[in-house]
Amino acid sequence: MIEVKNLVKDYGGHLAVNHLSFTVEDGQIYGFLGPNGAGKSTTMNIMTGYLGATEGEVLIDGHNILEEPEQAKKCMGYLPEVPPLYTDMTVYEYLVFAAKLKKLPKDSLKASINEVMELVKIEDVKGRLIRNLSKGYRQRVGMAQAILGKPDVIILDEPTVGLDPKQIIEIRDMIRDLGRKHTVILSSHILSEVSAVCDHIMIISQGKLIASDTPENLERQLEGSAGLELDVKGARDDIMNLLMPISAITVSSALQEEGNPVCHLSLQADRHSLNQTEDIRETLFYTFAQNHMPILSMSTSKASLEEVFLELTGEDSFKGEGSLEEESSLEEKSSLEEKSSPKGEHGREEGNINESDL
Repeated sequence: MIEVKNLVKDYGGHLAVNHLSFTVEDGQIYGFLGPNGAGKSTTMNIMTGYLGATEGEVLIDGHNILEEPEQAKKCMGYLPEVPPLYTDMTVYEYLVFAAKLKKLPKDSLKASINEVMELVKIEDVKGRLIRNLSKGYRQRVGMAQAILGKPDVIILDEPTVGLDPKQIIEIRDMIRDLGRKHTVILSSHILSEVSAVCDHIMIISQGKLIASDTPENLERQLEGSAGLELDVKGARDDIMNLLMPISAITVSSALQEEGNPVCHLSLQADRHSLNQTEDIRETLFYTFAQNHMPILSMSTSKASLEEVFLELTGEDSFKGEGSLEEESSLEEKSSLEEKSSPKGEHGREEGNINESDL
């Protein structure tokens, strides 16, 4: 559905996107991850035709986004991080405006707008001015314009940023529903959200693709080092002497308070040092049982998507806001909106476009 080939975006010597290539298959939800300044928003802006690339090309269902922009954009719906809303319009007025920009047939325009309003649950605010809506409702209106016309691909850049927990859950459920009929590309800093809704994850760092796989496979990359937490009844020194010959484990900590017969252990098991059928928990059980030291509790920890992200991106994850990529994008966006923003009357509570006009 989408093919990105050798994409480069150079901001005066700063490579926001550095020879990036990937493909997006039809009918899946893709998570697009990366630290601040990694090139996510720049890549999305190029994919949607908002920015031009320094090098490379983007094909949307076989159409080059720069050479055949109209055909390519017909396949896409886009929700930027800051929704492109005209606050002097009512919700219904704005959706009519968006529908006409997308050249939806006039005889189905009203039905299409009602359908997306019902899908994102904004029917009760359709007559209100957008400037009077909460951030959650504005995000829903932005989502409605993105899915208007039923595009094959929906691109969402940080769709839940700034929302409260209830609104995040609602938007997340909405994305799952969209994934049943559309290909969705989702950019987010909330890794638990990406893990919960995405079928495939792409991670970029410093403008380069460093990982592309399912959430489960990415988490397995760190499973070579599994964590174990144990409570063992016995003296700390005796326990350490028993563990020393077991080469497949490393003791991270062994804590025992004075007078307490139980020692708490944190271990790391190197699965690459084990036989394919060997379970380190079984080895520990028999080791302690043979020496009459009962294991009172044992638990394992699985590598999370957060740990995979930090492992792959390293210190690049700690870059601050305000990267050159974001500043350039915002400057161009501001300029474009000033040129294209329709002028309306201020202080209206009802719009000029009503359902009867269609």
